[in-house]
Amino acid sequence: MPVVFDSRKIYYRSPFGAVEQGTKIHLRILLPKDEHTQKAELCVKYDYSYNWMFTELLWCGKFDDHTEIWECDFTPNEIGLYWYSFKLTTTNGIRYVVPSDPYTKSSIEDSPGRSWQITCYKKGFDTPKWPVGGVMYQIFPDRFYFSGSEKKITRTDFKRNNDWYALPEWQPNQNGEITNSDFFMGDLKGITKKLDYLENLGVSCIYLNPMFEAYSNHRYDTGDYSKVDPFLGNEEDFKTLCSEAKKRGIHVINDGVFSHTGSDSIYFNRSGRYGDKGAYRDKNSPYFSWYKFHEWPNNYHSWWGFDTLPEVIETDPAFNEYINGKDGIIRKWMRCGNSGWRLDVADELPDEFMENLRKSVKEENPEAFIVGEVWEDASNKESYGARRKFLLGEQLDSVMNYVFRGAILDFCKGQNAKYTMDAIMSVIENYPRPVLRVLMNSLSTHDTERALTVIAGEQLNGRDRYWQANTKLNADQRKIGTKLLKVAAAMQYTLPGFPCVYYGDEAGLEGYRDPFNRCCYPWGKEDKELVEWHKQLGNLRKLCSALWDGDFINVYADDRRLAYIRYDEKTTLYCTFNLYDHEVVIDPPPGYTGATALLGTKFENGKLTIAPLSAAFLMNEYK
Repeated sequence: MPVVFDSRKIYYRSPFGAVEQGTKIHLRILLPKDEHTQKAELCVKYDYSYNWMFTELLWCGKFDDHTEIWECDFTPNEIGLYWYSFKLTTTNGIRYVVPSDPYTKSSIEDSPGRSWQITCYKKGFDTPKWPVGGVMYQIFPDRFYFSGSEKKITRTDFKRNNDWYALPEWQPNQNGEITNSDFFMGDLKGITKKLDYLENLGVSCIYLNPMFEAYSNHRYDTGDYSKVDPFLGNEEDFKTLCSEAKKRGIHVINDGVFSHTGSDSIYFNRSGRYGDKGAYRDKNSPYFSWYKFHEWPNNYHSWWGFDTLPEVIETDPAFNEYINGKDGIIRKWMRCGNSGWRLDVADELPDEFMENLRKSVKEENPEAFIVGEVWEDASNKESYGARRKFLLGEQLDSVMNYVFRGAILDFCKGQNAKYTMDAIMSVIENYPRPVLRVLMNSLSTHDTERALTVIAGEQLNGRDRYWQANTKLNADQRKIGTKLLKVAAAMQYTLPGFPCVYYGDEAGLEGYRDPFNRCCYPWGKEDKELVEWHKQLGNLRKLCSALWDGDFINVYADDRRLAYIRYDEKTTLYCTFNLYDHEVVIDPPPGYTGATALLGTKFENGKLTIAPLSAAFLMNEYK
């Protein structure tokens, strides 16, 4: 019996995936004759609307002796989400075609239940061209490379860690506080010195964690948006980094932390580092309207209750002008050479603020890149009681793709491939095509455990910092972990999107949660096998145009093996991954008998051999 409906196959729904406003969608269902269907209707509800729209399907003949074909068209005209299912009037009463599990795709039930999603985005929405086909590299500035250039630091309330390979400070001080005030002195000049290394990795974009003046090593407690932190250098160092990077085809984007500032900032100034000004000390401060005081000065709204991070009112006109105005912070750093922004906690920024930010960014440079921190499916994310509009064409170009991260790492940890593929396909189905091609695909970030630790180490399970500081992979764990990380990176580089390597992942860094995931890059102690693998993957992305903006075909996903094809008019790439503990020998898909084997793939006498815990690639080129 054929599947009743599969939203991910164009036989049933064409075109597949998110659509532009005004796009006609053709829908087809296959109904068992023994349902005795008298009428079939498409049921559609616009997001948050109470009203359902009904479109009658036409009976279009037989699929086989036991199955009937019913079809209709639907055209979404407003941007947003639409939810749909099918209602059947049968001789046995009302029945519904609704989504089911990853195997059966759909089922016929007596009650409506779940619905499928259509994402409708703004007509003409496009995203920057330069990220397509490239590789992003995330740098936590204090921990990447110290240039040797000493700075004139006037502060005394910090610790300089002179052992580059030591763990970051992780124990509380005598007051029980974690101050994040230890510095390894990584700087902007250090990044500039390592641009050749990044170029050889195939990097085309550097994402910098915050570089603005602040009082912690992570700098998410902004002190002054208008200045480079003295530990990192100065504005000229940033301009030099951007200009030297662009000579190598590398763009730089900055971390924009606009939901809160630091309490020790020129804007709030709780500790008095900036004299007598600031909202905490002066109700006449130009920054006073930025903050919500319940009772001035000590009772104020702060980010997640951390009193060192007072929240700003992003819709305040003065704050909006300061950040997004004609001479605001956004444009200042773009004029210094940056190519866009990553927005911290994007799901906590109001729509109005993000729309103003997009206008500011795109007026300054239409090809600038805006990516937001969103941990869930960003197409249907809700926060603060409303559906978010991140990907509809008026806010972000991209999001951090934690959905792919979870799918890949869970597969490496033992999850059945069918669930990994289902998560992958859900993103491909729900995200607009312009977003898909520039999705920020990470395996680790500054907010997560290192990928190598996740897939090969003992699970954290709530253990304390002492345990995290003293637990490392043993030799056997590292051996298996290296193989698994190579598989994970191969998926990261070949799935739709823009792979983002968290500095040091490619060199074998391990580590549990902050601060252990923020150790310094192990210069001179790199895992050369992993570095070389990432170089090869970077070259593959340059070589194979199908990975730039190509279509995706789900070929196989079950148990410990997964396969897919990426293709465009010039190339096709068959990618398959074997996480069994034994080799697998298979026939290639039709059309790949004369393909080129890449990255050490064994392809002999028409048979493809995939070693245990490894990836294999076959590519066709069309002249």
